[in-house]
Amino acid sequence: MNLSRLSETLIGSEIVKLGGEIREKIRQGQKIYNYTIGDFDPQVFPIPRELEEQIITAYREHFTNYPAAEGNLDLRESISAFIQQRENLEYSTDEILVASGGRPLIYATYRAICDGGDKIIYTVPSWNNNHYTHFVGGEHVVIEATPETRFMPTATGIRKHIKGAVLISLCSPQNPTGTTIGKSALEEICDMILEENRSRKPGEKKLYLLYDQMYWHLTFGNITHYDPVSLRPEMKKYTIYIDAISKVFASTGVRVGWAMGPSTVLSKMKAILTHIGAWAPMAEQKAVARYLRMDEEIDAFLSHFKTEIETRLRKIYDELIGLKKEGFAVDAIAPEGAIYLTIKFDLAGKTTEQGKKLVSQADITSYLLDEARLAIVPFYAFGANDTSPWYRLSVGTCRKESIVEMINQLRTALKKIH
Repeated sequence: MNLSRLSETLIGSEIVKLGGEIREKIRQGQKIYNYTIGDFDPQVFPIPRELEEQIITAYREHFTNYPAAEGNLDLRESISAFIQQRENLEYSTDEILVASGGRPLIYATYRAICDGGDKIIYTVPSWNNNHYTHFVGGEHVVIEATPETRFMPTATGIRKHIKGAVLISLCSPQNPTGTTIGKSALEEICDMILEENRSRKPGEKKLYLLYDQMYWHLTFGNITHYDPVSLRPEMKKYTIYIDAISKVFASTGVRVGWAMGPSTVLSKMKAILTHIGAWAPMAEQKAVARYLRMDEEIDAFLSHFKTEIETRLRKIYDELIGLKKEGFAVDAIAPEGAIYLTIKFDLAGKTTEQGKKLVSQADITSYLLDEARLAIVPFYAFGANDTSPWYRLSVGTCRKESIVEMINQLRTALKKIH
């Protein structure tokens, strides 16, 4: 081993690997329906105009120096007011920590709470929990969720692993599934955490909940977003929220995120991030502080943005269910939130027109890319079993006029296997 054990044992990203194959095909002149990335095409989904103007103004006002390590006070005040107004959660400025998007905050949460060998509970498929657990040398307690629960965790599945655990990681609406956790399911998990913490001896580590609600504004139809502290106020002592402008305002590259939680935990996260230097840029912080106060403009943006996202998700869902009714081995789960659709290609064991047998799910992923020109991410890239037939489809770069064309290409490809 020539370098550190961490770097030598770090698992590469399947999404990055798939992205390289897609870029090569595009370079060769192929048209690819690329629904792999949890990002937005700015030509399709630009950031809010008012936010863009505030960023430009902040740079013209020369806000180009270091921000405060915990995030500028004016931004934390705006976040506090924004969350109180829209989610009815009360967090003071010392209970809010700002960083350059959600990733460094999730990393800092793991680092602040977990030691090597500590039990960390997460379900799969889920985004990057396996990698963050590896970073801190934690014990992976992996629970494979199923389509029967829309790939969301349950208290029943978690309970038998809870003794000695220090962190449970949840996300709702969830990346990669686009599904949400229901009220009763979240209440049961919260009650279980509270019961476990009451049973622990003085000086023993408590069990914390990392609650990633990056997509909480993006729910559709009659779906309601629920959060731990609103359901069980006592959970405020044990919950670290992860949030950002990244997804809700199509601002993935603007890099402003925040954590909310107990000040004792956030102060340690701040110390960790101070050494890393993962601050959100000063000008963007100033811009977001101003933008979060623009209630009418935010409402107008969200109304349009959510409609456009939901239209794409429901159109693709309806078309895939249509293919299922035609007899093809495909399926989908109705969209509930975020920018993702959970879809299924149950093609293992089938044979292509060229006589090649699709043995593994990786074979199926490659076939869909080569023949259907459809690029989607398999759930095994999110920690699920490598035989899982389920995939994440992201609509952040989807143009509405291409959906029917994509479905027709997919139908043609599916007809070529038996």
